[in-house]
Amino acid sequence: MKQKTPKKKRTAAAKREARWALAFIAPTMIGLIVLNFYPAIQTLWQSFCKTGDFGKGNVFIGFTNYINVLTAGETWHSLWNTIKYAIIEVPFGVVIALVLAVFLNKKLKGTSAFRTIFFLPMVCAPAAVAMVWKWLYNQQFGLLNNIFHTDIAWISDPNIAWISIGIIGVWSVIGYNMVLFISGLQEIPGDYYEAAEIDGATGIRQFFHITVPLLSPTTFFIVQTRIIGALTIFDLMFMVMDKTNLALENTQSIVYLFYTYAFTNGDKGYGATIVMVLVVFIMLVTFILQRVEKKLVYHP
Repeated sequence: MKQKTPKKKRTAAAKREARWALAFIAPTMIGLIVLNFYPAIQTLWQSFCKTGDFGKGNVFIGFTNYINVLTAGETWHSLWNTIKYAIIEVPFGVVIALVLAVFLNKKLKGTSAFRTIFFLPMVCAPAAVAMVWKWLYNQQFGLLNNIFHTDIAWISDPNIAWISIGIIGVWSVIGYNMVLFISGLQEIPGDYYEAAEIDGATGIRQFFHITVPLLSPTTFFIVQTRIIGALTIFDLMFMVMDKTNLALENTQSIVYLFYTYAFTNGDKGYGATIVMVLVVFIMLVTFILQRVEKKLVYHP
């Protein structure tokens, strides 16, 4: 029989090092538990409850909230509004950012200045962004209607308001996506492009046969994160669309619906249920994307 090798006792220095390591990660772990894990568990519990009278306590009601949420037309309408926003923001934000990244990755004069300009929307406060775009979209005094000599109700016409919101979303994320694409482009070896030039490949052929395939892991990461970000959009719609806006119903995201029930109406149980439905939907979308990754993403 094989004899078990005795476990080596840790030295005093190793124990001291472990204690210091635990001390350094403790603030992060405590923060995750207090700010992430506990609220997630509390939200799941509240989704099975109804807020008591005058906001006192939670009354367990089982799956009643889920039945009401899944059978309510406004839930699916808000989810469809969110999907429409994602359809505009994600593809346009990715394609425009990729084109800009390719140009700004070259050694040209003023490249750093242009990178900074395109990234500025990411560091602007959402309230400031909303205020500026509301003035741009203003039907009477807005810059867009004055330039194009039109009289379009950009954010109050139910038929086009969701497109106007999507344009703001694209403008807001281009800089972030562009920086990630530039980082990915700098990881592609220049030997591929040199060999392609020797073979007589044009810049467009190099882009589609070298850049796009080798950049696919970065592209997939951006697409996945932006889809999740678009499905959880709230602040942009909340600040741009007033409660009296006629187009609010056609632009209200599902997170906006959660905010309305949980904080405006005070029904936190119903609001928590909306959040759990959204979480399940995002998990389903993520699962599908992970499956698609194996077929579309090229790993050299």
